Amino acid sequence: MVSVSPITVDSHDASSSCVSWAAIIAGALAATALSLVLLILGAGVGLTMVSPWSAQGAGTTAVAASAAAWLVFTQWASSGIGGYVAGRMRIRWPGVDRDEVLFRDTAHGLLVWALATVLVSGLLASGGAATVQSSGSAVAAFTAQNSSGPRTSSAVPTEYFADMLFRPGDAATTTGIDAPGIDPNDDDAKGEASRILVIGLTTGDVPAADKAQLAHLVATRTGMPATDAQARVDDVLARIETAKSEIKAAADDARKAGLTLALMTALSLFVGAFIAGVAAAIGGRQRDLV
Repeated sequence: MVSVSPITVDSHDASSSCVSWAAIIAGALAATALSLVLLILGAGVGLTMVSPWSAQGAGTTAVAASAAAWLVFTQWASSGIGGYVAGRMRIRWPGVDRDEVLFRDTAHGLLVWALATVLVSGLLASGGAATVQSSGSAVAAFTAQNSSGPRTSSAVPTEYFADMLFRPGDAATTTGIDAPGIDPNDDDAKGEASRILVIGLTTGDVPAADKAQLAHLVATRTGMPATDAQARVDDVLARIETAKSEIKAAADDARKAGLTLALMTALSLFVGAFIAGVAAAIGGRQRDLV
């Protein structure tokens, strides 16, 4: 008669969880601390690359490339340290197949990366890392100021262009005396001119009738000949179009910069997740060899 031996189940697998949360938390804390240190260091290095003075410091492309590379390095280093710490500190799993051990160690590294990412995001969002945020804002401001691209306000200053329309003509500037009955500071005329310019900016074009009215207002309030007034109106409208183009270019540059930053941040996070899993597997293997 053949006897069948009973199937035994490893007591550790039956009664204990395969997740070592203490090791995961320890690795996540190590990764979070190193991430904050590297982010602060990167912000300081970034400030040395830019300058508020024109034609000084690194260009926008160089600063953006350096920031992207530093993000990847930060994730690489912090996730590697955190994953390795979790792999070395986790409990042993006696009687578990080697492939299963490798999977569990890798999963521990991914959990370290996930927890550290949440912690760093929470600290940055809550203001716990005010130094990083302020330094990063300074880098962004200096980078924008140092950019070789257009630097304009967020909206076309219509009041400024209205004032430009009613500046005294050459004759008044030379003599210093305004023509009788002419008030170059007439608020009603400037108000009407500003409204015409605003409508033109909204619709994208200034109709011929509005151009003629602007020329009439300029000629009446400044004493300029009609041809000179019309030339001034055309010049101001051309400057407005230039300002609009510069604003659109600046907005497009900001959009591209934001897109690049978002893509590089996502890439660095993927790199961090991969490195955390690999480092945890290496740490776990070394732990079992001791």
